[in-house]
Amino acid sequence: MFVCFTTQNYLCTNFLTSTYPKVSSMTKVKESSTRNYNKGIAEMTCPITYVMNKIGGHWKSIILYYLISGPKRYGELKRLIPAITEKMLIQHLKQLQEDNLINRKAEDIVPPHVIYSLTPSGEELGPVLMAMADWAIKDNAKYAGFTASADVDINAK
Repeated sequence: MFVCFTTQNYLCTNFLTSTYPKVSSMTKVKESSTRNYNKGIAEMTCPITYVMNKIGGHWKSIILYYLISGPKRYGELKRLIPAITEKMLIQHLKQLQEDNLINRKAEDIVPPHVIYSLTPSGEELGPVLMAMADWAIKDNAKYAGFTASADVDINAK
């Protein structure tokens, strides 16, 4: 059994059974393994897991943070997040678009301009991201030598 509590006292619980699909012992990586089965159940039954699967990862929350202040072109995002590789930026932008958190608008001009903006669902994440940033700054301030990044203003909109 796994349990997940949220601040709204929503209890996510699920009793797992042994009715997992049988997988050949010759399979190198079990696509339908118990781990994947449990992960799917957790995502379906726990709202925190659902959110973290959407915005988790090293770069997604940073991309969303910069889009809170308004639409950005690809090049602007790349300049704002210099440590991200082209591959990772493209990959995370596609994932955020598939998860309906950002819009991608390609303008039909030469050279082509691609503009990214938050969807209404992505805009609703703004206060959540700001609360997470506020918590991180407070929590990490307990440790010696921690300083928040100079370009992060948790009260910016």
